[in-house]
Amino acid sequence: MAGNISNTATPITSSLSKLQSLNGMFAIYKKQGPTSADVLNKLKEVLLKEAGVKNPNPRKRKKQSLKMGHGGTLDSAASGVLVVGVGNGTKMLSTMLAGSKKYIAVGQLGKATDTLDATGSVTLEKDFGHITRLDIEEKLKAFTGDIMQVPPLYSALKKDGQRLSVLLMKGHKVEAKPARPVTVYNLTLQEFKPPLFTLDIECGGGFYVRSLVDDLGKALSSCAHVKELTRTKQGQFTLEEHALHEEQWTLEHILRSLQPCSQSEQDGHCGEPPEADT
Repeated sequence: MAGNISNTATPITSSLSKLQSLNGMFAIYKKQGPTSADVLNKLKEVLLKEAGVKNPNPRKRKKQSLKMGHGGTLDSAASGVLVVGVGNGTKMLSTMLAGSKKYIAVGQLGKATDTLDATGSVTLEKDFGHITRLDIEEKLKAFTGDIMQVPPLYSALKKDGQRLSVLLMKGHKVEAKPARPVTVYNLTLQEFKPPLFTLDIECGGGFYVRSLVDDLGKALSSCAHVKELTRTKQGQFTLEEHALHEEQWTLEHILRSLQPCSQSEQDGHCGEPPEADT
């Protein structure tokens, strides 16, 4: 009997030390609904429980037993690839994920919302019967390449240390951020079934798909908002090949898919995570 107790105790200690010694990045799948922070906390809780930690509190920042961060917020209503840095891998997030990202966005013509997506309140309704597939394809050309874009009011961008979306929900008046340069590498219309249209987007950091769809609706003499959004690629990580679904949130699966830090990256300085791009 004593032998059995000893055999179960050793792997737990070993599992926790293995978890705490991880340095690198991996990708998980974020489903629609929870915030990116909620998903990260759930991941930490699952891993700490697997390692034998009783009643883990992933939200406690002091004496954090597992150092983790994510590389760029996905909106609550969006799903797809969320890249996670663990240990010294958190230092890699800002540099390695500044590259291209890919999204599949389903837009809806004829209705604009305050959040620019389906979670918000409708602020405007306009006719869309005049819009053809050719019209959309023609207008998309103006949104490709290096362009200027105004970020949404409801976003993860901050004013005085607080997110704009949080300030708005508290009833504060928030001014729009100025237009800023962003890059769109590729933008194609996949499907058009009025009022819905599907875009395939490849873009750089700091780009907001919600702003694109809102601007496109205006350019078509109508209005539009994002109905569904999926991030299919972030940096080197793709949804199909790399994203671990919730049932795969185990030390074993993470060890298999971990992109480790090089020594020079481990010695680097930790930057701020990239801003939201949705």
